[in-house]
Amino acid sequence: MGVFFSHIFSRLFEKKEMRLLMVGLDAAGKTTILYKLKLGEVVSSIPTIGFNVETVEYKNISFTVWDVGGQSVIRGLWRHYYQNTKGLIFVVDSSDHDRIEMAAEELNMMMAEDEMRDVVLLVLANKQDLPKAMAVHELTERLGLHALRGRQWFVQPTCAVQGSGLYEGLDWLSDQLSKQQ
Repeated sequence: MGVFFSHIFSRLFEKKEMRLLMVGLDAAGKTTILYKLKLGEVVSSIPTIGFNVETVEYKNISFTVWDVGGQSVIRGLWRHYYQNTKGLIFVVDSSDHDRIEMAAEELNMMMAEDEMRDVVLLVLANKQDLPKAMAVHELTERLGLHALRGRQWFVQPTCAVQGSGLYEGLDWLSDQLSKQQ
């Protein structure tokens, strides 16, 4: 009988492992978000050349998060990280009005890739604390998210340095990924 209950409890509390890809243009706040989630603190960072990879434990999911640099010369390499990715966290600097169309182009090219067809999309609208930050509805329009048919997506307003909105975004992502299992 004890073996039966231990089997049930292990299934209920078993951690599911998921591979997530976190990308966005340079200076959007990807590395700040990753280490805020991993360490609970803001770590001073320099532009990511290549990638950072960390395992983040949240609820019953263990996320392997690949934070890939966003400079224009690195963006062409993003496709090498698509394989086995379950969720995409696309980080946008909400105050960067000049490059939002470039962010939309990059996001739409990724979503058109065959390897990304079943990926759940979480857009973190970062830097909401800055003046002139775009609201969620404006970012949604400018990124063209309504054109993504047959795909689960969500935009979460965040401020990485304060940590606001990060866990709400992960809650949504965790719920969506749990439904796929």
